Amino acid sequence: MPEPLSIHHADAVLRLRLERPDLHNAFDAALIAQLTEALGSAAGDPGVRVVVIEGAGKSFSAGADLNWMRGMAAASEADNREDALALARLMRTLDELPKPTVARVHGAAFGGGVGLVACCDIAIGVPQASFGLTESRLGLLPAVISPYVVAAIGPRQARRWFATAEVFDAAQALRIGLLHEVVEADALDTAVDRQVALLLKAGPVASAAAKRLVREVALQPDRDLLDHSNARLIAALRVSPEGQEGLSAFLDKRAPAWSAAGRGGSA
Repeated sequence: MPEPLSIHHADAVLRLRLERPDLHNAFDAALIAQLTEALGSAAGDPGVRVVVIEGAGKSFSAGADLNWMRGMAAASEADNREDALALARLMRTLDELPKPTVARVHGAAFGGGVGLVACCDIAIGVPQASFGLTESRLGLLPAVISPYVVAAIGPRQARRWFATAEVFDAAQALRIGLLHEVVEADALDTAVDRQVALLLKAGPVASAAAKRLVREVALQPDRDLLDHSNARLIAALRVSPEGQEGLSAFLDKRAPAWSAAGRGGSA
């Protein structure tokens, strides 16, 4: 039985590929567990600077595996709760991962597949990609992934797509904010590699702190507390080894030590 996830780590980039092409990379318990574990390992690995998530075959991810859903339909409410919490841990691990993440969306993304896209910091797709939050057709809702999808597309859009279960295309995904960029299929890898190269030029500590900063700014209603928190953050970064190196490199007109260019690479 092939593994549902392949892991490739090279040049500070970790590529996680969903490897269930015959099932359109649909989620089951094994895939959720392996992806969560791989992301957890990446979080603490200083050799990983960027994570790319992609799918094998024709689809990015079609959401839940039908056989898995059939089994959960026959399970108790308590078992279903534990199962849903496992998916919630995956989404939260990806969303809060202290490394920048890129979704390479080459085909269909439905249900949990949309959740993966929404949790990634950068999402690039092809015109042929399609998207759907189709749970309401089954009398269900995309509850577990909802915090991340709502954050990506906004409450007003979410109310439409959650309720109608309508499938939409890459152009619509771009308009509502689920995708950042849409490129032709033969340019997808180039577009992803360009974002990876840009991310590798950023300071590792700054990259790790970036999404936390955005989350805190978005959620903190007290402007005074926010000002003090942000002042502490920038002060700490300025005097940190990374901040000192970045400022020195800028003033000296050279690449910082962490960048691929600084290591003699070709970013």
